[in-house]
Amino acid sequence: MEASAFLREIYHINKRLEDVKIFDEELPLNNTEMQMMREIVLAKESGKRLISSRLANTLGITRSAVSQMVNKLEEREIVCRVPDKTDRKIAYIELSEKAQGIYDRMKERVNLFLRKILEKLGEEKIGNFLTSANEFLDVCGEVLREMPQAERV
Repeated sequence: MEASAFLREIYHINKRLEDVKIFDEELPLNNTEMQMMREIVLAKESGKRLISSRLANTLGITRSAVSQMVNKLEEREIVCRVPDKTDRKIAYIELSEKAQGIYDRMKERVNLFLRKILEKLGEEKIGNFLTSANEFLDVCGEVLREMPQAERV
């Protein structure tokens, strides 16, 4: 397969993935806000808590930008600041109870969706797909590391 055909196929697959809509409604968050929510949820699920500076580092944005985003999401009752019990200067960013309920319902819908896909394709095909996708991404990273900076797009 020539490189241009390969690129077209990757674009086509990406477009098809973007067109998969599990939720009928539009999610009321922009991409950075969604990334922030993902980090908050991942931290909570691994038994950790996040502060603004860690969110800023993870998201690659300034603490000021995180603060503005948290203020906006607090007004919309999506996140809340929870003060540390021992250090008053520290405030953890967590999902509000309202947002946690929404997240739990969304997670259940996603799990149902994925269970149905698993039923249709079977564990072997899903396993092969995940193995191939991870191998593809590993090779992408390897090739990028090997390419001189001037040759990168």
